[in-house]
Amino acid sequence: MNLGRLRSIIWKEFIQMRRDRATLGLMLGIPVMQLTLFGYAIRQDVRNLPTVVYDASRTQESRELVQQFGATGNFRIRGEVPSYDAALRRVDSGRARAAIVIPEDYARRIKRGRPAQVQVLVDASDPTASQSAIGAALLVGQRGNLRLMSQRLGGVMQEGRLPLDVRVRPLYNPALKSVLFIVPGIIGMILSNLLIIMTALAVVRERETGTLEQLIVTPLTRTEIMLGKIAPYVLVGLVQLTAVLLVGHLLFKVPIRGSVLLIYVVSLLFIVASLGLGLFISTLVTRQAQAIQTSFFFLLPNVLLSGFMFPREAMPPAAAVVGLLLPLTHFLQIMRGIVLKGVGLAELWPQTLALVGFSALFITFSTLRFHKQLE
Repeated sequence: MNLGRLRSIIWKEFIQMRRDRATLGLMLGIPVMQLTLFGYAIRQDVRNLPTVVYDASRTQESRELVQQFGATGNFRIRGEVPSYDAALRRVDSGRARAAIVIPEDYARRIKRGRPAQVQVLVDASDPTASQSAIGAALLVGQRGNLRLMSQRLGGVMQEGRLPLDVRVRPLYNPALKSVLFIVPGIIGMILSNLLIIMTALAVVRERETGTLEQLIVTPLTRTEIMLGKIAPYVLVGLVQLTAVLLVGHLLFKVPIRGSVLLIYVVSLLFIVASLGLGLFISTLVTRQAQAIQTSFFFLLPNVLLSGFMFPREAMPPAAAVVGLLLPLTHFLQIMRGIVLKGVGLAELWPQTLALVGFSALFITFSTLRFHKQLE
């Protein structure tokens, strides 16, 4: 081995790296940006769960109880609902993650020294967030019992029972099995990661192999070229969806409580949005290495900010807003809503509308960015 020749080739690579400023910027800038974003955004402690209240008692005692739930920091009271069914619908749609149900005779039973029951409905599709809410609800019950019993020191409760009975009802995943939460999320992650990377390489590969010139001289319009490039991958995405749904149901025993047809319709929107994003990336770069690096810039936020791994309720507001800019965030809410909750389009239309917007936006941007000429 000749050290002089080795030193020359190493120096040559450094010079080439310095000249390729786009790649150098990606290598140095992306890690710093991602560390700053994720270090600030990722939190394990889940607090401020959106919560609605059905207060049939409407007394000073019931209002004090609601304040005690809010004081824990785990529940963020988002208002009252007129009925028990309305509380369930709020949790079904995802607009609330918990609901506090106070019966009509709550205050009367408390004053007479009789046990009073309070029910807390918790969305248990996410075991991490639900465990925090369940623990906080039980803690409110314990504190309430201590306070009421201290006020009646020396008295005897009817049948020796505690004055306040807080009963938590975990919905959708009562056994708190993490696999029921993870598998629908993995479906979205698989589709998103593979489709974005595949289409991010589409235009760049054509440019590097020289076949882009053949497309440019054809009478095809920019829109036709863009749509033609993603059409085969739409079919690939649907095949992938079918495979992972079957494996998830047969191997991991994940139930599908909602409409399978709705899953395919919404997944088609998500597939188009992911392909459009990948195609847009391919119009921004000139090399396959840059396309892959830029794809990973989007893939890590997909994993960490979409709610796939970490509860979105635990994120700071700024990070939660960034998560809303990701198609995967809305797709995960839809998949978990259909698969675990069995809800339909009436509850999931905002997320579905967001996917329609992402699909149109990314395809439009890709078409506008692509020019029928060699740069």
